[in-house]
Amino acid sequence: MAQCPFDHEGGKAPSQVPEIMDMTTPDEILCRLDDIPDGGVLGVDPPDPEGEPLLLTRRGNSVQAWLNVCPHAGRRMDYAPGLFLVKDDKLTCAVHGATFALREAGLCIGGPCRGQSLVAVRVQVKDGVVTRG
Repeated sequence: MAQCPFDHEGGKAPSQVPEIMDMTTPDEILCRLDDIPDGGVLGVDPPDPEGEPLLLTRRGNSVQAWLNVCPHAGRRMDYAPGLFLVKDDKLTCAVHGATFALREAGLCIGGPCRGQSLVAVRVQVKDGVVTRG
């Protein structure tokens, strides 16, 4: 699995998931497009230790991003740093088994938070680099 050059340990899990995420640092570099496997998922911890961990998905040159936080438990969804349970465009939270449809805006389609969604984060791809914005 490709690693983003900004991955680090010690990301802070929020006590609750906000409805709208205000990303106040536009153009913050998250990783290279090629770091995300096409059709796959990459976890990115921000360079700021107080920042929120992200989950990036890629289809060709298109990237979507969400907070790496389960709306049910407020915890990270990877089972180990940067490792996710993903099959057929569905992400399963390693904590309580909630399942999210990544092609349907991160909607929870099974488990304890059915009907809720992951919190989307705006990102852009320019010159092969993924940034917030």
